[in-house]
Amino acid sequence: MNNIFIIGTGLIGGSFALDIKALHSDCKVFGIDTTEAHLDEALELGVIDEKANLEDLSKADVVIIAIPVDATLNVLPQVLDHISDDAIVFDAGSTKEDICEVVKNHPKRRNYLAVHPIAGTEHSGPKAAIRGLYQNKTNIICEVEETAFKLQEKALKLFTDLGMRIRYMNPKAHDKHIAYVSHLSHISAFMLGKTVIDKERNERDIFDMAGSGFASTVRLAKSSPAMWTPIFNHNKANVIEALDEYIENLKHFKKLMEDEDFDAVFNEMEKTNYIKDILKGIQ
Repeated sequence: MNNIFIIGTGLIGGSFALDIKALHSDCKVFGIDTTEAHLDEALELGVIDEKANLEDLSKADVVIIAIPVDATLNVLPQVLDHISDDAIVFDAGSTKEDICEVVKNHPKRRNYLAVHPIAGTEHSGPKAAIRGLYQNKTNIICEVEETAFKLQEKALKLFTDLGMRIRYMNPKAHDKHIAYVSHLSHISAFMLGKTVIDKERNERDIFDMAGSGFASTVRLAKSSPAMWTPIFNHNKANVIEALDEYIENLKHFKKLMEDEDFDAVFNEMEKTNYIKDILKGIQ
């Protein structure tokens, strides 16, 4: 854990950097980013210790790829080309099937671990990085059997030290399930925000009436479109399936109201109330 390379110095990569530096005070964190301003900011904030480029990866012990999934598809094979046999590489992408596919025949596939930490905020950039982001968060690992055992151990120890819970899943199942519990939530927030903004153009005082319920529901609409558009693209089939089911539920709820069947409206909401027990303990 001497040389840590972070590719993408924003919220996810930067938060990994801060926590790893807190755990390993003698390590050195290098930052790689296509946006020079992000590297400058990360350096100024102490998120990274030094700027770097892909050619420097030969000295890496750990490489963390925290960039949009479409960029990861291009960068990950290049990273594997440059690392030593003893380096572990993992990404934090919100889709896994395409990423695993693109490196399945790479000579250093054994050095890569497909990872998705279920953590984040609606903020982006180096200034969004925070300590403790991964504490008590679930970390989904896919195709663990494809990674060299000693490198698995290195990564798993890091995740455990960061306080993460580990779950194993195949990439196809991961992408299907995450479409429902994450990707659909973001689309809902974006479209709720759009609906209200469109209405606000005609009713300027509508935001004066917006309370904490609206703010918490639409919070995810502040997320980066540059990150989320590639996610929707690479998980398109699963996201469309989730949207179809969501739209049918909305239509059903609307029909109940049109029919003035408010006993059924009550029952629909009451049946869904048990979700509070399912979500208990999630921070």
